Amino acid sequence: MSRVLPYPLLTAALLLMWLLLTSFSPGQLILGAVVAMGASRAMASLQPDKPRLRRWQIIPRLLGIVTLDILRSNIAVAGVILRGGGRDRRPGFVAIPLELRDRTGLAVLACIVTSTPGTAWVEHAPDTGVLLIHVLDLVDEAEWVSLIKHRYERLLMEIFE
Repeated sequence: MSRVLPYPLLTAALLLMWLLLTSFSPGQLILGAVVAMGASRAMASLQPDKPRLRRWQIIPRLLGIVTLDILRSNIAVAGVILRGGGRDRRPGFVAIPLELRDRTGLAVLACIVTSTPGTAWVEHAPDTGVLLIHVLDLVDEAEWVSLIKHRYERLLMEIFE
């Protein structure tokens, strides 16, 4: 079974997503199943490391923090857009030295930063551990460094390292 479906949860999630995004019909079910199985086999060929969760009970807390931050960021970005030229925006880049080295933890951090409106993950230098992000309205660089390090990185290190 593991050769046919090396990642059964991934296959099921992709098939469900396919069916939610298209109209449900027998043809779409078959096509979605083929695409999901192909993606699952492609994932197996990449041979990703199995994530090791050291303290999984922290995940709901991180999820709550990220959800609130995304909501706040949506409101802030909407304010920037709706005010238009009335206030000068200062977009900019912030370099953040990270201690997090776990690849899965870094991938989760990339998802968090990129899913938060107004920020984008630009680059991570694995040799130095420096993360470069772009911020739509950069008011205080030190505040962004503190936010990423103390709000996200600390929890991700507890979960994955």
